[in-house]
Amino acid sequence: MEKINLVICGACGKMGNIITELALKDSDFFVKGGVERKGHPLIGKEAKPGVKIFENLEDIVEKNDVVIDFSMPEATMEFLKVVESKKCKFVIGTTGFSKEQITKIKEISNNIPVFISPNMSLGVNFFFEIIKYATKLLKNYEIEIVEVHHHFKKDSPSGTAKKIVELISKERNIDVEKVVRYGRIGFLEERKKEEIGIHSLRIGDIVGEHSVFFGGIGEIIELTHRCYNREAFASGALKVAKYICKKEKGLYGMEDYIKEEVINV
Repeated sequence: MEKINLVICGACGKMGNIITELALKDSDFFVKGGVERKGHPLIGKEAKPGVKIFENLEDIVEKNDVVIDFSMPEATMEFLKVVESKKCKFVIGTTGFSKEQITKIKEISNNIPVFISPNMSLGVNFFFEIIKYATKLLKNYEIEIVEVHHHFKKDSPSGTAKKIVELISKERNIDVEKVVRYGRIGFLEERKKEEIGIHSLRIGDIVGEHSVFFGGIGEIIELTHRCYNREAFASGALKVAKYICKKEKGLYGMEDYIKEEVINV
């Protein structure tokens, strides 16, 4: 089998570092190199044996290479221009995009294969399926969401929490913008039945925790996913990198991967 040529953006960050380590151990991949921000001390040097760090993505990628990106939204949008022009395949693990940026990503996916997910952990995406089923089952229960991450995380609420709200809203056929309450600051009224509260905690070095509470009269049902290290995300990113290699163009997510590579296997 021909190896998959892999380029990792944000290669020296926490996620990029683990993805590089795992990819180097996987015989399906050839790690061509990594990309980092301008002025990074490792530019022009090897972050890992054989893995050189570049300042510009266009200096390393070629047609059909797979690019994995865990950086910042602004950087991702710049990488997107390069992968489109070079006809690469793009895996996006970055979160915190604006609506306009998401629209642009969808637009470019008409020309190249793009895989985007706010959370690359397979466990979290199975968690999503459980939440959808629970939402159907517990139709009259109130819902609150709590997410906890390390104090370095910049976007709030997390992309995963936003995804949970989208799934619940879709199942209940309600408008996200009308029902979500962030932390409940400034509300001087009783909780409305249809509200969905999201509460974000930033503390310590917690990799990621998400809890969904379904509240009824005299009882609460709690569903929780906890991630104890970043390897779950990195492993998932490499799995979907292999998946996206089979695609010509289009926008893909974890639901597509699970349906095609897990359920139908």
